[in-house]
Amino acid sequence: MKILVTGGAGFIGSNFIRYWLKHHPKDKVINFDSLTYAGHLESLKDVENNPNYSFVKGDITNQEEVNKAVKDVDIIVHFAAETHVDRSILDPLVFVKSNVIGTQVLLEAARKFKTRFHHVSTDEVFGALELNTKDKFSHNTKYQPNSPYSASKAGSDHLALAYYTTFGVPVTVTNCSNNFGPFQDTEKFMPRMITNLIDGRNILIYGDGKYVRDWMYVEDHCHAIELVLLKGRVGETYTVGGLTEDISNLELAQKILKIFGLPESRIEFVKDRPGHDRRYAVDWSKIHDELGWEPSKNFDERLEETVRWYQKNEWWWRGIKEKSESIYK
Repeated sequence: MKILVTGGAGFIGSNFIRYWLKHHPKDKVINFDSLTYAGHLESLKDVENNPNYSFVKGDITNQEEVNKAVKDVDIIVHFAAETHVDRSILDPLVFVKSNVIGTQVLLEAARKFKTRFHHVSTDEVFGALELNTKDKFSHNTKYQPNSPYSASKAGSDHLALAYYTTFGVPVTVTNCSNNFGPFQDTEKFMPRMITNLIDGRNILIYGDGKYVRDWMYVEDHCHAIELVLLKGRVGETYTVGGLTEDISNLELAQKILKIFGLPESRIEFVKDRPGHDRRYAVDWSKIHDELGWEPSKNFDERLEETVRWYQKNEWWWRGIKEKSESIYK
């Protein structure tokens, strides 16, 4: 097959490209990315000379560029998106353009060239859950986004499924929980904590630190997408998560400090951000029951692997972190 990966220079996209080339060495993968602040070709240095990998610089909101890239491919795997909640609060319009209009342009190309389309989305489209409950998000959960980011992703989800219902475009959607692992931008919560500690700085925690997230290792996410592409039912949505729906941001910081052998006094609480969702948790029973997916290792093992990766790969993240210092001190 020939697969077009949008946003392939980003965190999850680059991990997916590496995963796919490893497990499907006969397939060709095209990385279509505009290389914004979140796109780093350095993340794919180990595959850049692979004859089955190629890079095309392009903008998902440009129909001509998208059509040229899509016309000869079998599958579009759509990661490209503005994803950082804090940035969406600063500049919502950028998120609408990229996440809504960009997705529509890609869907129109998929419609024109009769291309399979997989849309990668987030559990944040479902809003927030109450603390101290056992509730979880599923494919049946009502949409209730609370930030410009999640609202723009909700719009793109609806467009993708509308193109399936209205035009018969073979669409699948995954809504995933928070990803972590190698090559994640240092603006994101977990890499920012880890790299701050490496630099001798404190961990910064919003509000009271009791916000709960469902953490999933990025390679497990790649495997979930693989199963949906190979065995999933078109027109369906699959929610994908981890095993950590009861770990708060504060508890996560404490786990990372333990790996470093540092005291909890290295945690610093800062002013909360607007519209901060309290809790996410994902019910992934559908993808487990239909496709046999489940996380491959426990969270603590993956967390330590991730910390060690950042400790060993300063060459990758140092320049990225310096560029973002104007936003995160």
